[in-house]
Amino acid sequence: MLTSPVLKKPEIYESKRIRLTSPILHIGSVVSRLNPFEYVQTAKKVYLPNQEALAKAFKKQGGRFLDDYIEAINDREDISHLLKQAFGKQWWNATDGDGELIFPKYAISQKLTDERITDLRPMIRNGMGKLFIPGSSIKGAIRTAIVYHLLKHGERYQVPASKRISEIEKKLHSRLGELSNKHTQKFVDDELFMESLFSDFTLTYQDKIFTGQSQNTDFLRALKVSDCEELSETKTTNKQGQEIPINLAVVAEVIVSSRFPDYLAKYKASIYVEMVRNVQTELTLSLDTEMLAWFKHKQKMKIPFTNLDELLQICQEFTQDQWNYERNYWQNIKNNPRASGRNLDFHYIREFYTPEECSFTLRLGWGSGMTGTTVDLLFKDELRSEIRNRCGLGAPKFEAPKSRRTVVNPNGEIRFVPGWVKFKVL
Repeated sequence: MLTSPVLKKPEIYESKRIRLTSPILHIGSVVSRLNPFEYVQTAKKVYLPNQEALAKAFKKQGGRFLDDYIEAINDREDISHLLKQAFGKQWWNATDGDGELIFPKYAISQKLTDERITDLRPMIRNGMGKLFIPGSSIKGAIRTAIVYHLLKHGERYQVPASKRISEIEKKLHSRLGELSNKHTQKFVDDELFMESLFSDFTLTYQDKIFTGQSQNTDFLRALKVSDCEELSETKTTNKQGQEIPINLAVVAEVIVSSRFPDYLAKYKASIYVEMVRNVQTELTLSLDTEMLAWFKHKQKMKIPFTNLDELLQICQEFTQDQWNYERNYWQNIKNNPRASGRNLDFHYIREFYTPEECSFTLRLGWGSGMTGTTVDLLFKDELRSEIRNRCGLGAPKFEAPKSRRTVVNPNGEIRFVPGWVKFKVL
């Protein structure tokens, strides 16, 4: 078995500073939904309180305010009425006993809907409470792109015969029954191909050969992806001289839609999500090319890249395939102005997907669905649908995925598609 060697710091590595941009993005938090007492909404904004500061401020006010706040938490109730009683009409400017803002500026989002928000889904924040994009989310998307590339071009990279798409499909067909178990779902891809493609390597270090199958022999340990810089709101000027907000935190209505057999759009639900508009941030990709050379696959499979340019091209290819699939879907969907009281007019979405060539590098986070987080696009349509029917909500005779998520703007127009990001090497 492989023991954990003390590896020297990389001496031969390639590093690129990347500017990441996106029209709109949501990376999920550890908490999938906020309770009613964890946010406060007005007509135009949504506020997330510093709960420690809020408790201090209620205590400072005296009376029953702190007790009533604790009771609201226990009962999972809205606290807006309590805030008005304790701090007045402009409660959002209140501070605790130490002068700390109860509602920090970085925890305020623009409300892009006239509807009352329920089941708010928050964006991930760092330890300081600031919105950001974790490097782990980006590296996870890159990992998916790499395995997709290896399986798509199995012969080119000498992927073991037992890990080729045709063999994986056979095994999945025989194990479809197991996919109803949520625990099994999490690990079936590791067993079928992920561990072999990434960790079934020997590692040669200081004339010693280490074997085994663990994170130590995962060749992607040679790649480091930094967390992105905080998504702090600022402004820039476009070519027309207009000021445009950058990294604007918003809470928007997200339409979940699907289709009828004749491709007429079908309304399923609305959900409310904290997102960031006009994302612009930076990160660093670092590839230890010396370490990469230490890894040799036990069955002679080739690692599909030797530098960051090749790695980014792999990401681009995966993203282009996703784009093709989504573009085809939206070209076939028909608007439905009377879908359960909603006007499902998707012409802005079709415009977004007009170009045949995808200009994005990756699709990140929430909204990318099974096509962006798995290699399912390589499977036959029938098998992909069977996997969906076993793992999630069944939709017999429909493609997988059947439903889509699109974002509504303040005018009530279905305008945005979440998750598409561009990388620009600086």
